[in-house]
Amino acid sequence: FWNPLMSDQEKTGLGNYFVANYPPFSAWHAEHLPAAFAALDAPPRPNTPLGLYLHIPFCRKRCKFCYFRVYTDKNARDVEVYLDALTRELELYRDKASVRGRPLHFVYFGGGTPSYLSAAQLGGLFERVKALFPWHDAAEITFECEPGTLQQHKLESLKQVGITRLSLGVENFSDKILEANGRAHLSGEIFRAYQWARDLHFHQINIDLIAGMVGETWDNWRDCIQKTIELAPESVTIYQMELPYNTVFSKELHVIPPLPAGGEGSGVRGTPVVDPDEIADWPTKRAWVDYGFAELVKAGYSVSSAYTMVRDPAKTKFVYRDSLWHGADMLGTGVASFGHMSGVHVQNVDRWETYVDMLNKGELPLGRALPVAPGQLLRRELMLQLKRGPLDADYFRTKFGSDILNTFADGFTQLQ
Repeated sequence: FWNPLMSDQEKTGLGNYFVANYPPFSAWHAEHLPAAFAALDAPPRPNTPLGLYLHIPFCRKRCKFCYFRVYTDKNARDVEVYLDALTRELELYRDKASVRGRPLHFVYFGGGTPSYLSAAQLGGLFERVKALFPWHDAAEITFECEPGTLQQHKLESLKQVGITRLSLGVENFSDKILEANGRAHLSGEIFRAYQWARDLHFHQINIDLIAGMVGETWDNWRDCIQKTIELAPESVTIYQMELPYNTVFSKELHVIPPLPAGGEGSGVRGTPVVDPDEIADWPTKRAWVDYGFAELVKAGYSVSSAYTMVRDPAKTKFVYRDSLWHGADMLGTGVASFGHMSGVHVQNVDRWETYVDMLNKGELPLGRALPVAPGQLLRRELMLQLKRGPLDADYFRTKFGSDILNTFADGFTQLQ
């Protein structure tokens, strides 16, 4: 897949390309934390939905492409310490003026691997969360799963507490590729977990795929898309493989060249475990996504975003996604979690010990923040909603008093 004649822009180099938020995280700093606390202590903006994200940072293995804050070395006692801290964080938020009495519009359990927790641990967590933040009227409750961590009784528990959307981190159906990329599950576990979930009649099952995993081929990718279509989930998400700096793959690719003969430690050092030639370039990954979308359209799916297909747009929604892209507030709880309140971005501290210690002291574990000016809030929503495809100019005119067709006329002209 790697062509030495291609431009650097076409190669899959180190770094993040996926636009998750705006302004970028590099602009968020601890010096802006007073603005975050002020937003939390003030009444909320009128007619703004509130969501809750809970980060469960445990995994059986660290995927070689993963850059999230996760832990693979924690025991049952560590899990309880973390869940106790998470509960204290929710207690602190519940009494804030910006939160008090507001209903939840959505709840999202992300990770890490929320399904890493045992059924008993999940039961205790759900009970505590619902006591502090009832979610019976929430439009959507999402739970991320790694197929190999699911058992039938665990899925039954998820169904009973009201989980409406299961997000299955399938990524690929080839055992060889799953193992090469450090995934903990194998293909047999995918089909077993999916059938259990289908038998329980979850409202929405989403399958995540990744185009461009190390070792991917056209033949295998076609097979992945066909298997996905045969399973017929309500929605399919296809991401493109990235190589952020703090991943196993990025470290393996950081090759130290040979030292001169006779020098100290002479010889080849740092030979990568992953072959750079096995990493698909961006044109190839885009072609794989295009193929996947085209085949899903033939199977009756519709485009929901630049990386999401849905089987029935009238019934299948992404409340978490669309709410955030339209300026919703969100409490980001758990170590290193991101949130947003009344125009202020915020992120928790990213170290386990600091997170737990601050909550033991009765302090919200905020680590950095960024107050976003109204003009930047407009740009944020514009950039995020562009990932849906169509833009509603009247929406921006009503909310921000701005005609985006005039304000960004040059940019739109370049896209035509």
